[in-house]
Amino acid sequence: MNDTNEIVVVAGADGFIAGSLVADLRRQGYTRIRAVGAKPFEQWYQHFPDVENVQLDLKDRQNCETAAQGAYQIFMLAADMGGMGFIETHRAECMLSVLISTHMLLAAKKHNVQKYFYSSSACVYNANMQEDPNCPGLKEEDAYPALAEDGYGWEKLFSERMCRHFREDYGLHTRMARYHNVYGPNGTWFGGREKAPAAICRKVIEAKAKGQTEIPVWGDGTQTRSFMYIDDCLKGTRMIMNSDIVDPINLGSSEMVTINQLIDIAEEIGGAKFKRVYDLSAPKGVNGRNSDNTMIKKRLNWEPSISLRDGLEKTYRWIYDQYVAREQGARVVA
Repeated sequence: MNDTNEIVVVAGADGFIAGSLVADLRRQGYTRIRAVGAKPFEQWYQHFPDVENVQLDLKDRQNCETAAQGAYQIFMLAADMGGMGFIETHRAECMLSVLISTHMLLAAKKHNVQKYFYSSSACVYNANMQEDPNCPGLKEEDAYPALAEDGYGWEKLFSERMCRHFREDYGLHTRMARYHNVYGPNGTWFGGREKAPAAICRKVIEAKAKGQTEIPVWGDGTQTRSFMYIDDCLKGTRMIMNSDIVDPINLGSSEMVTINQLIDIAEEIGGAKFKRVYDLSAPKGVNGRNSDNTMIKKRLNWEPSISLRDGLEKTYRWIYDQYVAREQGARVVA
């Protein structure tokens, strides 16, 4: 069967990654895309008139059934989430995404969906293994014994188990990827839900534009992360969906940097240097997190490879254009 001629549902299409996935599927030749998001269309990061755009709150079971009607495959990326500043202060809201996960699986089963992808997160990993900034890389088995990020991480871990049991008990083709810090253009860059790469780019752009000499930094700057550019995320997502990998697998860059190094790159791109004012009381997450890509290299002979420098420059340029447009009075999506 040619998947490109069947209905493919992208849940969460009003968000950054899923909106980018819709754009990617269009480029891949998919002709029957159903993009589903909860927000009004004018608040979507990317909105394409040649796809079936549907505004539905997927916490409601009937809305999930409407979204899944006639679908051959579903990419389930819908969730209430954001950067660390959001998930550490909105744990109940993040947990309520379990309604979306549950109802979409039930709808997929009811409508005999042939392929189902679930976007999990590196936030499922045991926090005790992320205390050292020199984290060697988290392997898939490191999610257990479970001690996930409170709220958001626990919801993701639980939803992974649901996908597993829907596969085992009902034969549903479920595939799962644990995303590690995805960034790029067409995503949140201000307003409180943005993640570190976008936040740092915005701070450098804003400080330079206003002639400021300082930028605020959450934490002491020594915490480590890896950041995956959106194009690698999209390619990996499609590969995992069409693979025989039934257990959750890491999808992230293994290029680990400190937050200070991330700022260095953004400053280099922006052509400016600033004094860093460290806020030790701000949310900063775990001390160290990196993706061990042994499994994805073994199973797919591939891993995310776009360098942070290259990806961040594209992201910086996009945010700069958005910032200038906003300052000139244009309406931009947060």
